[in-house]
Amino acid sequence: MEYAILYAEINLMATALIGIILYKTGGISRMVAQRNFSMTIVAEMVFFLSDTFFVMIETGLIPYSGLALIASKEIYFFSTTMMCFLWFVYFEYMQGSPFVQSPRNTLYSSCLVWVMGALLVINLFNGMLFYIDADGIYRRGPYFLALYALSYIYVFFTCLRALIGAFKKNRTTARKLLITLALFPVLPAIAGILQFLYPAFPFACFALSIETLIMYLNWIDQMISLDPLTSLNNRKQLNHNYEQWFKNRFDDEDLYLLLIDANKFKQINDTYGHIQGDAALLRIAEALRRACKSLPKRANIARYGGDEFVVLMESTDMNNTASALKQGIIDELENLNDEANTPYRVTVSIGIAHASAGSSLKELICVADQEMYKEKTAKA
Repeated sequence: MEYAILYAEINLMATALIGIILYKTGGISRMVAQRNFSMTIVAEMVFFLSDTFFVMIETGLIPYSGLALIASKEIYFFSTTMMCFLWFVYFEYMQGSPFVQSPRNTLYSSCLVWVMGALLVINLFNGMLFYIDADGIYRRGPYFLALYALSYIYVFFTCLRALIGAFKKNRTTARKLLITLALFPVLPAIAGILQFLYPAFPFACFALSIETLIMYLNWIDQMISLDPLTSLNNRKQLNHNYEQWFKNRFDDEDLYLLLIDANKFKQINDTYGHIQGDAALLRIAEALRRACKSLPKRANIARYGGDEFVVLMESTDMNNTASALKQGIIDELENLNDEANTPYRVTVSIGIAHASAGSSLKELICVADQEMYKEKTAKA
């Protein structure tokens, strides 16, 4: 009886913790990915509460009912699969996967949720997953492990993709996030094994609440350092990256700054609306990402403000790499214009500046801005 009270207290504290996160999340962002994060927390709360009710019924803290016992387990395992599916969708959004941006693909990927629902309905009649024996005791069925296998496929698949992505050359700017996503299942997996072996202790709910807190804090950290529209670094992070380069630079390395400004951006906004204006900025951001993939060393890409972007790149061969990157950005943007097939074409003007010892980021941007303005004037 005492263990059941302690079990319920830990679970309810975990529920309260993620409830606070849910409340705070709803007040910060309406982005699609964060709506999925909120839905995941709701599924977690159902998971925690059904687990709590099961233990309270089983131990007699709540009047015993075999039907209520089975019902709580049915809800527990269905919410487990739903929770894992929603984590999958959230993680895919965070990784920038185009797969989940299609409602049809998201619907198809939910198939395991419906398989789990069907199995749980069938289980009511044959007890193949779990059942109540003649003495009124809860028992695991012969196919009990299938409950975990179906649910965890979602999380382990997307976390494996994050782990692979973290070590790809072109994902260096997102490496911290990808590693966080890849490590997500470690603590819950260990907790799940422990709870499987020692079901009297609420390892799973405790571990999941801690991981949810970590993901929330990681999201807050991203909001501080990333531009919410383009997911590029913001100005604060750009300053940090510039300072870090000077601290860790080698003598044979040069740093170049490219200042990119959209041409006639106000005209796009005024003619086609702000939604298309945002689409134009996203197109430029994607062109920058694509162009920087071919660089021998990683580049730091940031949205400087409005329709201005900055790329910091290291090079050992003077202006050649910076000039090649400039042309690469223009070429990639032309390709994206062709793919978008919109009534307007997005073009940019680009200025290049070379960092010298002791120069500040502000000074470097002023030099690049003058070069960019000359190009913009020539195009006018």
